[in-house]
Amino acid sequence: MRVRGASGSRRAVFAAAALSFVYLALLRVLPGPAPAARAEMIEASRLMARATEALRECRAARGIGLDRAADPNGTGLVGVEGSEITTSSGQLEAKRTTTNPDFAALVVSLLREAGVGKGDAVAIGASSSFPAFIVATLSAAAAMGVEPLMVSSLGASQWGANVPGFMGLDMEECLRSGPFPEFAPVARAVGGEGDVGRDMEPAGRAALEVRLRAGSVPFLEEPDLARNVARRMAIYRERAGSRRIAAFVNIGGSTANIGTNARVLELRPGLAEGVFVPPPPERGVLQAMAAAGVPVIHLLNVKGLCERYGLPWDPRPLPAPGGNGPVYRRASSGSLPFIALTVAYILAIVTLLGFARPVFLHLTRTGNPP
Repeated sequence: MRVRGASGSRRAVFAAAALSFVYLALLRVLPGPAPAARAEMIEASRLMARATEALRECRAARGIGLDRAADPNGTGLVGVEGSEITTSSGQLEAKRTTTNPDFAALVVSLLREAGVGKGDAVAIGASSSFPAFIVATLSAAAAMGVEPLMVSSLGASQWGANVPGFMGLDMEECLRSGPFPEFAPVARAVGGEGDVGRDMEPAGRAALEVRLRAGSVPFLEEPDLARNVARRMAIYRERAGSRRIAAFVNIGGSTANIGTNARVLELRPGLAEGVFVPPPPERGVLQAMAAAGVPVIHLLNVKGLCERYGLPWDPRPLPAPGGNGPVYRRASSGSLPFIALTVAYILAIVTLLGFARPVFLHLTRTGNPP
């Protein structure tokens, strides 16, 4: 006895088998899920720990001690409550939390989830309010073999890179003499209000401007937000050359990066979804990148990052780098191409097996092929 539709059902079974072979073949050429990602995450966290040690030693060599009350883990990445380049308020516990080397592992995971791979260029807009996030992002880029194109803002909120004699510029020098010898920002700005330091003490702003003008890195002095953003986007594109800009990483709350529209405050930290793009006069680099189809990683709202990705809040002591926390289990999620391929494969198999249902029902009832 023949089962109605058995011929089509058999074709569906054969198609499902063929599709499975194609899926397995494609997995061999796409960015894979677990082993490579986990290895990069572990390497990034260990590199961040080494970079933190190098910065601590560099700080000590300059005669600038640690405040163990503010920085009980002795990282050297926590600044002071106030100084002449301090721009705004900041939460001490949040700044301490960011010194966890597992944040470097998280950045690797987020970059891979955004589809970033070896050899890509990644644009970074970095406020010195979060020096540990800068170290984490540079560590992730080095572990993945991608080029970081960073525009840095030197003003810093409380407890950031605002220590006289050891601010963002000094940290960059220490990193170049240590774990990141080839690193240099593609541009720098004073930062702060208007991206020109209106909220700093005049003496602090003037001293920063002198150092920035004396450097070899382009100095951005543009209080008009739209023109500032356009200049930054042009620098990123120029430095990326023929490569695509694979992702944009925003570190902190610099106006030039996040814009002035209040809806940016609703943006979930981490790999951003559904970025609201306001009109150009209110738009920062983050929204300009999103409008251009570039994936955005938003490193702000430290508490939200911890809650979303399972990182501890204000840990004492810091977790050992390369550990087994929840963030490392993200390695099994793979990259966006892997996820997209897997979802498409599952949907196709479910559809094909629906056509093959008569064959399976007949086998179940009779034990014989139709």
